[in-house]
Order: sequence, then C-alpha cells, then structure tokens
Amino acid sequence: MSERVERADVALMTEIATLYYVEGETQEAIANRLGISRVKAGRLLKRAHAEGIVDVRVRQHPAVSAELEQALIRRFGIKRALIALDHADPDVQRSGVASLVADHLSRELHDGSIVAVGMGRNVGAVADNVFEHGARKCSFVCAIGGSLRAGEYMNPDHICRRLAMKYGGDSETLYAPALVQNPALRDSMYENPTVRQTLDRARRADIAMIGVGDLSEDSNMVRMGWFTPQEIAEARLSGTVGDMMGYDFIDMHGRPSETPMQGRVIGLTITDLARIPDVVAIASENTKAAGILGALRTGVIDTLATSVTNAHTILRLDEATTSTAS
Repeated sequence: MSERVERADVALMTEIATLYYVEGETQEAIANRLGISRVKAGRLLKRAHAEGIVDVRVRQHPAVSAELEQALIRRFGIKRALIALDHADPDVQRSGVASLVADHLSRELHDGSIVAVGMGRNVGAVADNVFEHGARKCSFVCAIGGSLRAGEYMNPDHICRRLAMKYGGDSETLYAPALVQNPALRDSMYENPTVRQTLDRARRADIAMIGVGDLSEDSNMVRMGWFTPQEIAEARLSGTVGDMMGYDFIDMHGRPSETPMQGRVIGLTITDLARIPDVVAIASENTKAAGILGALRTGVIDTLATSVTNAHTILRLDEATTSTAS
C-alpha cells in the first residue's frame, strides 16, 4: 500500500472514530454519511483501535466503589481509596489500578508540587497511564536508590523521567544503590552530601507514590536478587507480611518486623513518609492483601490504590485479626 493511501486510511479511520465515539453516531449512520458499507465502517473502527488512533479506557462508575472506599476510609482513617475493577490478566489489573493513580495525580498536581517516587511495577505503570493532563512545573524525586537488576521499567529514576516527560516537569535521581550489605553502610551512605540532598528534597514532597510488597518467593526482591527465597521464608515465619517500597518490613499489625533484612535499603523511611501530606500506596496483585493491611495499620498511608478483591479481603482480614492486635 502506498504512503498516500496509508495516510488516506488514517484520515478515514480518524473521521470514523470521531463520529462514533465523540459525535455518538451509529456505524450504519456513519456508513451512509461516508458512502461506504457498514461492514467496512466496522472494520475500519476496529483497525483504529489496533493502530492506536482510538484509546478506550473503561472506568468504574463511582457508585460501584463508593461503598468500598467509604468502608476503607472509616476503618483505617485514610483520605481516599482508589478501587479498580478486577481482571484475570495481572498486567491489565495493574494498568487499571495505575490509571486511577494517574488520574489522582493529574487532579492533585500543580506548579511547584514535589512527588517522591518509589520503585516497582505498580509505580512504573502509573507513568504509562498518564493521558489527560496539562503541563505542570512539578518535580519527581527518587525516594529510593536504584538497582541494575530492576531494569529501567521498575527503577525510580526512569519512572521519574517518564513522569516528568508526561507532565512537563523535572526529575531528580537518587545517586545511590537501593540495597547495601548492612545497616552500617546504609547509615554511612546517608551522610554523603549528594544522597542527603536528594533525600531531603524527597522528604519535602507533597505526594509520595510507593509500592507495597509481599513476602513470596516470586516477589520483586527475590527476582532482583536482593534476598534469597530462604531469607524470605524465614521472614514470613517471624511474622513479616510485607514491605513498603522495598524496605521497612512490617507485620500484620503494621509494626516493624524483626528480620535481618531490615535496615539495608537506602531511601525514605516510614517516619519520613508520615510527614508527607499524601502517601499513595499502590498494589494491584491479589497476593498482597496481608501486606496492604500491614501498611494501612502503620498509619502513614493517605491514599490506597488497589483492586476490588483486595479491598474486600483487606476488610475481612482486618475484622478477623483486630482482636489479636496488642
């Protein structure tokens, strides 16, 4: 097909998509209007999806999640709960949760805003789901160091850059490894002026986006080689149910867990997060309900972004375990 014909097809697909999705015309009316068959109109509409001309995003009606959101707000004292529809495909589920966070960011960000950015697939997916926005002179600052094994998609500096590109802001990298051998080395790194300057800026953030991890042998921390499956298993036996942003391991009641894995990651701590006005915890996987519950019970989470199934499970877990909390 020649370039001229391809351009003509693109123009026609765009016109059909506009008439169908924006003007509300039926496929039959569009076909009559453009002098083509209804079958061709439908075929070109489908092709418009495949070519990326049309981007359809299905949003959950507010009434569907309002009851769950209010239950979570009452139970945990958070400001907001962003509840995405369940989906069997984990990538689609992650995208659904991330799109709600992206919309939340687009509403809350303004010129001068600072966003502290964590690590992981759920945080990284937010940058991919920013679509409708205006340019903002805001800053995206790494709230945790980097890791070669994490790859570009999950590393906070790359996430910051993608977000800055989408919003027209700037990004700041934390020039430090995410994980070090022991707490003493971590404390020494905190004294480095470059590291201290970036973390101090992250501490002044208006919004923080963090992931919530689970303690499974398939967790990001194991895949990245941070901890061995044996270390993860031992941590679970000691009562650890998850982590916040790759460190600050917590038990079911939101208390710091006793594990040798603690204190080796360079980044913001729970104490730092408690001072940030809007800490957004993002977790789409249904394996993370216990970790999310522990994170909520720390009292530092302001906005929770997760799935319908997780929301129900968290509420049931909280009810079942409240009596065991000391």
